Amino acid sequence: MLTLAFDTATRVATTALVRDGEVLGERVSRAVGVLADADDLLREAGARRGELTGLVVGTGPGSFTGLRLGFAAARGLAFALELPVAGVSTLHALAAGAPGALPVIDAGRREVFTLDGEEPVCAAPGALELEPGTVCVGDGALRYRELLETNGAEVPPDADERHLPRARFHAALAGDFGPADAVEPMYLRLPDAERKR
Repeated sequence: MLTLAFDTATRVATTALVRDGEVLGERVSRAVGVLADADDLLREAGARRGELTGLVVGTGPGSFTGLRLGFAAARGLAFALELPVAGVSTLHALAAGAPGALPVIDAGRREVFTLDGEEPVCAAPGALELEPGTVCVGDGALRYRELLETNGAEVPPDADERHLPRARFHAALAGDFGPADAVEPMYLRLPDAERKR
């Protein structure tokens, strides 16, 4: 099985090409570069688009615009190449890349997206109830490092790879594949434009 996975929910997009659980290549860029990254990964692996058997897209939560870009890419590729799609939460992929850590994504508006058990939630970073020594990862952990550390959390250094929602973990967590339009983004709140209206 040759799977292309990508996540565009945060400021940094990741793309991975995975064959039967083996990562053939991975890229880190911006959401607008996901299709070019996918093409590069296929070329470097010596694979053709027709060999792909499935797509995995990060479902967020995260940036509204980033999610829209990722879903447009996933649906366009799925339609053009007649591929099934699976969705994986960006929070769960972050957690898979940092076992035992709490994923924290910057939600803007002085809020973060995180997990309460297995449930995604949106909260003020200061309202998170953290056990002393809880490791927090993600761009929200970086943005609110001082506040989280004051509340007893540990945040790895800025360059630590655990802060990225690596697409290889999306591929590993993917469950059932199906029609692209059956996979939906996870927003958790209204987009800014609707809120202002």
